Amino acid sequence: MPQPVSDEESLMKTIKITNLMLASQTMALLAIAFPPVSVAAEPAPSQEDMRLYTIASTPNAERIEQDIKTLVGFGTRHTLSKTDSNAQGIGAARRWIETEFQRISAKCNGCLEVVTLAETVSGKRIPNPTEVVNVIAIQRGLTDPNRVVLMSGDIDSRVSDVMDASSVSPGANDNASGVAGTLEAARVLSQYQFAGTIIYGALSGEEQGLYGGDILINHAKVQGLQIQAVLNNDMIGNIVGINGVIDNHSVRVFSEGVRIAETPDEAKSRYFSGGENDSASRNLARKIKTLADQYMTNLDVQLINRLDRFGRGGHHLPFNKAGLAAVRVMETNEHYHRQHQDIRTENGIAYGDVIEGVDFAFNAKLTALNAISLAAMAWAPAPPKNVSISGEVSADTVLKWTVNNDDKALVGYRVYWRKTTASEWTHSRYVGKLDQFTLKNMVIDNYLFGVASVSADGNTSPVVFPGATGAF
Repeated sequence: MPQPVSDEESLMKTIKITNLMLASQTMALLAIAFPPVSVAAEPAPSQEDMRLYTIASTPNAERIEQDIKTLVGFGTRHTLSKTDSNAQGIGAARRWIETEFQRISAKCNGCLEVVTLAETVSGKRIPNPTEVVNVIAIQRGLTDPNRVVLMSGDIDSRVSDVMDASSVSPGANDNASGVAGTLEAARVLSQYQFAGTIIYGALSGEEQGLYGGDILINHAKVQGLQIQAVLNNDMIGNIVGINGVIDNHSVRVFSEGVRIAETPDEAKSRYFSGGENDSASRNLARKIKTLADQYMTNLDVQLINRLDRFGRGGHHLPFNKAGLAAVRVMETNEHYHRQHQDIRTENGIAYGDVIEGVDFAFNAKLTALNAISLAAMAWAPAPPKNVSISGEVSADTVLKWTVNNDDKALVGYRVYWRKTTASEWTHSRYVGKLDQFTLKNMVIDNYLFGVASVSADGNTSPVVFPGATGAF
């Protein structure tokens, strides 16, 4: 006869069965979250660069305040304003910016090449041929000097009438805040050396038709510079919104989804392979957010999945039209009583872009966001080229790319994946210096994939989505 089972024995058997079931369920869940992949042959570099913590804490609000006050003091910086005065107008402003870049360069033993880029243009908002002048400072990379990451702000300002070139137009937030941030980023990063080149740009002609961007793109082509990433900073100092919100802990990063420069053939390919949410610009924005989450505190980077604000534009647009990765960095809550307004008071409401509307500590925080983004990308290798993917009607997904053996910063690659519903990359695996990688039992239809280059200090390029859709 079978021996009777005690209550304790019965309980222990139930516990064992339950534990086995839980273990089985746990393994099944892990298999879904982390599907089997081929194993990398070498350990991954650290994913933390301590220098970026230092950079994040260095931008100085007092220096930014002084720069904005100086820019506001030129009265107007309208593109069509006087250029022969040393005290008023855009000519005086751009010469001061040039001098300031030269001062910064002198403190790093001439590490910045300060250049003025001028073209004579005319258009709807520039009725007569006018010289539009950018001022840029170039910090050459040590091993990959033709690869460029760019931070820019706009010199010019305006009031209610876009053609009014004489009225007082302080442009404190729009966009002295962006120029001051760019100058401060140059002060901070000029104390370091990088693999790639960083350009700090003060661009002109934005309010009259985005001319400064085209001028810089033309210069880069002539010089053989490859612009990898553009961080257009346009209004990074205001924390009080027209909606009554006061917010000094969030920032918006706008990016194109489908590339403006996409060709009909590239569009046809995208219809079958996807990538509507994975342009180089969109993955540049994700990179900025990832860095902020790791190296900064009390700053929420909001990824805005549109080119720019509704019905509006900015100086990243010329770069997007040229097929380059470019994003707009700006405050979260705008105040429309301050933008593009004559200075006045009506019905008890103060209008005008005056310096009282700028929060200098917030301006410094967004400058820090730019600085860590520029530094991380300039220390990282160039994004991988010729990324392709296959796996249709298969249990496995295969990623391939071209290894750049000439890139001295490169030690390997990291593959990324996320569910199609995820807005950010959720999983990654370091695979070493390979030119392809197979993700076993990962059905290509259910995930989105990408590849990034990795440096010895752990800095990674932005993720590159396969095909022309995501190419940098």
